[in-house]
Amino acid sequence: MMTFKPEITPLGDSVLLVRLGEEIDITINGRVHALAALMSSSPLYGIVETVPAYATLAIHYDPLLLTYDEIHRWTREKLERMKEIKPRTPRQFEIPVRYGGEFGIDLPFVADFHHLREEDVIRIHSERMYTVYMMGFTPGFPYMGKVDDAIRTPRLETPRTRVPAGTVGIAGSQTGIYPIDSPGGWRLIGHTSMRLFNPEAESPFLLSPGDEIRFIVEK
Repeated sequence: MMTFKPEITPLGDSVLLVRLGEEIDITINGRVHALAALMSSSPLYGIVETVPAYATLAIHYDPLLLTYDEIHRWTREKLERMKEIKPRTPRQFEIPVRYGGEFGIDLPFVADFHHLREEDVIRIHSERMYTVYMMGFTPGFPYMGKVDDAIRTPRLETPRTRVPAGTVGIAGSQTGIYPIDSPGGWRLIGHTSMRLFNPEAESPFLLSPGDEIRFIVEK
């Protein structure tokens, strides 16, 4: 049973935000994606897109086609029907990672920060199954969690101007993989050769929310 009462608030004149919780939690995130799926299955004319996050769903709409009261009422109706949506069976992926080295330049810092050996950080990071909570930042970037508290590490105070594609990082309780070369402030601990974003493919993103990921140590 949902204990947190959903909150609906306007963001400007063309976005409505639905908040289903207040933390990074797999159950809350599942409700976010269930609501997004329900809206996609019976769309309302005037909805531009829905953007799921950890505990919220942003609904972008055309204010020339829909009033706030109309979108609010429609959203309330969908919230009441959420129990009809059955969660999809998650896909599972094994992603090989070469930890440390030139791409995992923050591995020594993460180990020192937690008074661990580097091999302990690698073991802790790779022994857990992670869930993709949401996509964002750059095309195909998966926000995954949660990392073990033993290696939970804050972001860099100043982001790097370039992080190579395939680099695996940690930011707080999250872990993720940079799909393209981009700036980034996560702690970099390794690299994978798997391609997460291919704009020429029919399905350009390798991963999607709800997928389960296990990192495999590559020697």
